[in-house]
Amino acid sequence: MDRRDRRSAAPPSARPGRRALVAPDLTALAGPTSGVAVLPHRLFWQADRHIDLDNAHLLQWMYETVLREASTVEELRAWLDGPTLVRLWPQLFLPRGVRRAWEERHPALRASVAVR
Repeated sequence: MDRRDRRSAAPPSARPGRRALVAPDLTALAGPTSGVAVLPHRLFWQADRHIDLDNAHLLQWMYETVLREASTVEELRAWLDGPTLVRLWPQLFLPRGVRRAWEERHPALRASVAVR
């Protein structure tokens, strides 16, 4: 098995040593989409964790952060919204392992990239 085969056989990772976490169902993601969200310290390690979700750049940034840092499906459900995730997906800057894991589980995300 050459190096490329081993890499594709490995489970997708969020970062070295940490597997990517994927929600089993996009319709179960019902997080906030507007207003001000206050991420838990575990997800965002700053003193001021308030995020203005009405600012499109901050909304995108929060989705990137949650997709990289969440350690439970409950965190994904609490902070992500399914339709918003599909809409933002093509613009999100994510580790390859996270993107691959989500697109393998949810073809709608891969399709949203192909449409653009």
